[in-house]
Amino acid sequence: MEKARTSLLVRLYRAATWLATPFIGLLLARRLKRGKEDATRLRERYGHAGTARPRGPLVWLHGASVGEMIAVLPLIDRLRARGFQVLFTSGTLTSARLAQARLPPDVPHQFVPLDSPLFLRRFLRHWRPDLVLLVESELWPNLIIEVSERGTPLVLVNARMSPRSFASWRRIGGAVGSLLARVDLCLAQGAEDGERLRQLGAPRVTVTGNLKFDAPPPPVDLGAFDALVTAAAGREVLVAASTHPGEEEIIVEAHQRLAKEMPGLLTIIAPRHPERGPSVVQLATEAGCPAVLRSDGYLPDKGTGIYVADTIGELGLFYRLGGVALLGGSLVRRGGQNPIEPIKLDTAILHGPHVTNFAELYARLDEARGAAPVTDGRSLAASAYMLLADTASRRRMIAAGQSTIESFGGALERTLAAIDPYLVQIRLERH
Repeated sequence: MEKARTSLLVRLYRAATWLATPFIGLLLARRLKRGKEDATRLRERYGHAGTARPRGPLVWLHGASVGEMIAVLPLIDRLRARGFQVLFTSGTLTSARLAQARLPPDVPHQFVPLDSPLFLRRFLRHWRPDLVLLVESELWPNLIIEVSERGTPLVLVNARMSPRSFASWRRIGGAVGSLLARVDLCLAQGAEDGERLRQLGAPRVTVTGNLKFDAPPPPVDLGAFDALVTAAAGREVLVAASTHPGEEEIIVEAHQRLAKEMPGLLTIIAPRHPERGPSVVQLATEAGCPAVLRSDGYLPDKGTGIYVADTIGELGLFYRLGGVALLGGSLVRRGGQNPIEPIKLDTAILHGPHVTNFAELYARLDEARGAAPVTDGRSLAASAYMLLADTASRRRMIAAGQSTIESFGGALERTLAAIDPYLVQIRLERH
């Protein structure tokens, strides 16, 4: 690829990050104090490797957090099947914990270095990736430039560009254009994502679809599942997943309304940020709903109205138990959560009005009656009651949701076909 010019704004950013490098320790100390870093792995944020580089051709995959990692798990398996080593990096503690549970043993996970030229050069000298795949919208200037300067092919996979991000990037169009010019290929989730990337200056864009539609449902700890089934035997179960502040009050109200018709109702609330679990228990308790915290080792008993699931990587467990779920981030303006995983786990989906993160998908689901919108505690209680009380209605919604999800599939094969020339070239260069 022809060497791209670097805009003045990006050059200023690089200069600023060079100057800030001696003070990074202060930033990491603050993040550590706030529970956002792993004290035992801070060196990785400076670009120091936590393990040896595996021998052979290496593909580096980077995704910001949990959702991106889950999306590329099938891609990782296919790359390994073709004889490529894989390194996965992310930036959050949650994703690191899930990586330990879900990544194959021979796929190392590292925290991505902070976006400093010094740290990235150190990282790249050790890992020497043959191909770099950035997942979704990870456009870190120094990362992109340092990879490009080494002549390593760089591809955006499952790339998305929301209207809000597009508006923000457009204000500095020359800067983002100079970065995207260094990207060999952008594989966009949808036509609108692709068009926005083109308008920002990406020279090579292909629409391949969303890898999340091809991701398998999460595994379940059978022992934990059996324990929950036993504890909740004979009770209707409503799951509220990935909730945000301002939503739990609505869910507690809905629980109280529903419990008048279904006295045995158990509502499971899984906050998006597990550290908020104790505050959710307090909120429910103050509202007169007996609540316990899963991380304290409790299972719900007959006296438990609300079970707060403040754990990592267990949503699949609760979806399988419940059969009806409200997806959070949608009753408040957070853009909504991805409904693909619960639908694959035979769950009927309810959601609020704020689903801009997955607007097309929710529109298709609602049109097909594979999901239903709610707005407040009253409508949530009414919709949940209909699905919990009427097995046939619930099964129809689940079937419609699964049919809709299947119609979006195929992104994995299209992504593999698009990156195949790079994989072939790596093989040729190593022989």
